Amino acid sequence: MNMEFLTLNTGAKMPLEGFGVFQIPDAAQCEEVVYNAVKTGYRLLDTAAAYMNEEAVGKGVARAIADGLITREELFITTKVWVQDQKTEETAYEAVKASLAKLNMSYVDLILLHQPMGDYFAAYRGIEKAYKDGLTKAIGVANFYPAILANLCENVEVIPAVNQVELHPFFVQKEALENMKAYGVIPQAWGPLAEGKHGIFTDPELTKIGEKYGKSAAQVVLRWNAQRGVSIIPKSVHVERMEQNIDIWDFQLTDEEMEQLASKDLGHSEIVNHDDPAFVKMLCGMKVHA
Repeated sequence: MNMEFLTLNTGAKMPLEGFGVFQIPDAAQCEEVVYNAVKTGYRLLDTAAAYMNEEAVGKGVARAIADGLITREELFITTKVWVQDQKTEETAYEAVKASLAKLNMSYVDLILLHQPMGDYFAAYRGIEKAYKDGLTKAIGVANFYPAILANLCENVEVIPAVNQVELHPFFVQKEALENMKAYGVIPQAWGPLAEGKHGIFTDPELTKIGEKYGKSAAQVVLRWNAQRGVSIIPKSVHVERMEQNIDIWDFQLTDEEMEQLASKDLGHSEIVNHDDPAFVKMLCGMKVHA
């Protein structure tokens, strides 16, 4: 496996592909899944305060290190500050420290603001402080759409290293990627397999392209994003699927195939709608701690 890496604007090296633990709330299962992911070859692990599994991630990592599978320095750990703590510089900074305590780590490699909600400018100053204090190797944001990201970048001291957003062939976000590139922000895809929607695993065109390379439709989709320079963090609790998802480094899609996948773009998300006031209200009311 020849994993490719991206160099962030802080100089930190981030694997182009990682492993996400969204929707794995069961602690024992999450610990086992993280251990298996490391064993499979994943070096980027993505969690968040809102996933309620940071402690389990930390235990899975500690076990992998204790068993000699990996060293902490070889891993790239991401976590995120939730909206509840995006109130002031202090609440965001304390949220970073709380995440580190749950992970049982002295630092993480990347801290993201999870949503462009609350007082995210104040919260961003909090993670800037965490970066300056050595609690993280890089900082960034998630779900920041182009105009919001541009406004942030024009008014902060440390430009976000990463913007984690929904990116897959049914939501290509070409203009958003161009905007990120202009600011030197690395795009990272959550839901790179569209959370299984749109018949993505059995799509005839994707399947046909996969057959050419001896790959599945899912592997074709992951490779497509990777070739666009988009970091991907697929998630699975099954080892076989983990192995398939990371086995995308021995083939390359043609320009024509890249365009063929991009032509599936619907121009909008069918998973979340950040323009829906009810959705924003719901996230602002979601508590991850007392």
